[in-house]
Amino acid sequence: MSKLRLWIAMSLDGFVAGPAQDVDNPLGVGGMHLHDWVFPLAVWREMQGLEGGEVNESTPVVEASMADIGATVMGRNMFGGGTGPWGEPAWNGWWGDNPPYHHPVFVLTHHPREPLVCEGGTTFTFVTDGIASALDQARTASMGKDVSLAGGALAARQYLEADLVDEMEINLVPIFLGDGERLFDNLGVGNPRLVHVRTVAAPGVTHLKFERP
Repeated sequence: MSKLRLWIAMSLDGFVAGPAQDVDNPLGVGGMHLHDWVFPLAVWREMQGLEGGEVNESTPVVEASMADIGATVMGRNMFGGGTGPWGEPAWNGWWGDNPPYHHPVFVLTHHPREPLVCEGGTTFTFVTDGIASALDQARTASMGKDVSLAGGALAARQYLEADLVDEMEINLVPIFLGDGERLFDNLGVGNPRLVHVRTVAAPGVTHLKFERP
């Protein structure tokens, strides 16, 4: 069976987004600094259709995070559009006309809407019947490849609580956000059943990998 792989950036004080998230500031105050290490990388810039960039210890980590991924699951906050029923016209997310996924993406939500087909092979499907259904649909769509769990914090916690995560990469960034969305709030004792398998120190980030034993 394909693996569910969580890959997420986190501050030293445990936040994956800063306070005061809104449409103009989707990662909250200071939240974009969680990704300062990845934006200059050549492998990241290539995904955005840009040339040049840096190659450092983070390069193989990012390359591995994208390898053998056939579908993605994310929460509604990561897709965008706020809470409650979808408006008219429905919000099409933070990702623009050509999102960087280039494969099926399954969005957890309480409010149904028709799939959103974008350029480059990305289709957002909106799942209203829970995390297990979203994962089942993603695994079917992935055609034997692994499924990426993109976040945000609430979606990641739900899969961690259900002990459905097979691999977890925490990209630990040496900043303090002070408030916002914590990744590990209110997780039950004993979950998840993951063990530490690798640490990579890189400019501006430390990559911590955990796997199901």
